[in-house]
Amino acid sequence: MRASGTFTVADFTPAPVPSPAIETALPVGVATMEKHYEGEVAGRSATLFTAAFDQSSGVGTYVAMESFEGTLHGRAGAFNFAHSATTLGEGRESEFFVVVPASGTGALSGITGTGGVAVDADGTHRIWFDYELGHQADAS
Repeated sequence: MRASGTFTVADFTPAPVPSPAIETALPVGVATMEKHYEGEVAGRSATLFTAAFDQSSGVGTYVAMESFEGTLHGRAGAFNFAHSATTLGEGRESEFFVVVPASGTGALSGITGTGGVAVDADGTHRIWFDYELGHQADAS
């Protein structure tokens, strides 16, 4: 099944990079984020976000682990998902997105799958999950 929606970043808080820091040509950053979701994906997530990124050129790579709490197609629960992508100034490549196995709770227990993130030209952030609920008796 596919569930899609939009999200906004409600909070982005930079955190100190654990030592020992190693200097590279791109600065490495760590942050926590809170996102709010609307649509077939509705709820919020807490995100651990890391990136090596150059703000001026838009070149870099991020890796994120999210803990989502809310609903997919009205089924309530929580689960983790991880994603990463590389940008070379415009567009995304080398994208990775996975629902963490065995992380689902409530009506989302047993969730598995993949998904994606896209940013429209107007800045709208979109997310989708292509998921299955495994052992759920009512997985319509």
